[in-house]
Amino acid sequence: MKGLVYIVDDDAAVRDSLELLLDSAGFQTQAFDSAEAFLAAPRELGRGCLLSDIRMPGKSGVELLDVLRKRGDACPVVLITGHGDVGLAVEAMKRGAQDFIEKPFDDARLIDAIAGALANNGAARPAIDPEAAARLAALSRREREVMEGLLDGLSNKEMARARGISPRTVEVYRAHVMSKMRADNFSELVQIAIRAGLRRD
Repeated sequence: MKGLVYIVDDDAAVRDSLELLLDSAGFQTQAFDSAEAFLAAPRELGRGCLLSDIRMPGKSGVELLDVLRKRGDACPVVLITGHGDVGLAVEAMKRGAQDFIEKPFDDARLIDAIAGALANNGAARPAIDPEAAARLAALSRREREVMEGLLDGLSNKEMARARGISPRTVEVYRAHVMSKMRADNFSELVQIAIRAGLRRD
């Protein structure tokens, strides 16, 4: 077995599909229909990886993360999010989440995120990563503005309207940001930005 994954999602169909996917990938799984059910279940602190939806009735995925950290539980957390929740996911990563996956997610990307979280074992991130900071410093003023808009969950159209440029121009800047920051996907961009100190409180 590659490790234990706790699945927390209020949608039974999603829980079933995630269990099937992760079981077939060699992970052991335990599923819960709410954050409260997960928190009430006996388990060893720090063991396994938590895969939670960010929006659920009762406690959200971010609130669940906060409770775990207050308990001193270093269990790594990966969140599942819709596009409208990107700002929440970024906030969760500032609070210690290892990664987040946007819906609809790619199976291989999800498996890689969980494997990476388990390998990292909930270790705290270093303060400022000089290499990430150097990548951030290489962005032009406009590229940095576009990057900050992305991290706030803004669409290309919203950024274009706010800055008086075309959505196509925003797309070009966005491509430059991904290239200069050496990010293959949006969650990598968020992680690099946090390591660079951009989104720290």
